[in-house]
Amino acid sequence: MGYTISQAAARSGLSAYTLRYYDKLGLLPFVNRDHAGNRDFKESDFNWLAIITCLKKSGMPVKKIREYLDSAMEGDATLNERLEVFETHKKVVMEKIAELEKYMRKIDFKILYYKTAIEHGTEAVHAQADCGFEDLE
Repeated sequence: MGYTISQAAARSGLSAYTLRYYDKLGLLPFVNRDHAGNRDFKESDFNWLAIITCLKKSGMPVKKIREYLDSAMEGDATLNERLEVFETHKKVVMEKIAELEKYMRKIDFKILYYKTAIEHGTEAVHAQADCGFEDLE
């Protein structure tokens, strides 16, 4: 016995709506149907869902995810192709992390800027003295 879509949604952390949408987009080729035509999730499907979620949340376009899944369904003949997908996506994610770190430095600067202004009761403190903030902007 497998899992219904509601049970799969609860277990995966995705909504039933999202699972239906993913199926419509061709992202669930591994999910079987029962005799009534309902999706019948099996234990191994949750590993696939975790991979799909990881790729989606890390910014991979749905089309690329579908291409990856299609090649995965082909088996061992596509191992090199699938490795390349993850190596390429890793580079994209690393670039996003670097960009977010840049934004975090700006946010940290603004926090320090406002804490200093609050401590002195005015933003004018930044104009009156060299506080070393210029390098952070």
